[in-house]
Amino acid sequence: MPDGPNFASLPAHLLRGLIGFGALIGSLALIPITGPLSLALLPLALFALRGCPMCWLIGLAQTLSRGKLQRSCEGDQCSLTLARDGGVNP
Repeated sequence: MPDGPNFASLPAHLLRGLIGFGALIGSLALIPITGPLSLALLPLALFALRGCPMCWLIGLAQTLSRGKLQRSCEGDQCSLTLARDGGVNP
C-alpha cells in the first residue's frame, strides 16, 4: 500500500459525495419552499465534502489513481511512472 494518508474506499467516497452534493443542491433548491430554513443543510454538505466540492473531486481522483502511479526522485527531478504491480495492492 502506498505511503500517505488513509484513503476511504471508493464506495464510501462516492457516498460522501452523494450526501454532500445532495445537501448542497437541496439547500439551494428548497429555498422557495422552506425559505432560509433550507440553508441548515449547508453544514451537512460541508461536513460530507470535507470543506469544499473541489477538495472532494481531488480526493476522488486520488482514490481512483491510488497505487497505479509510482513517484521516483533523483536529485532535484521527480517523475511519475506506472506501478510495476499494475496498481494491484496486496
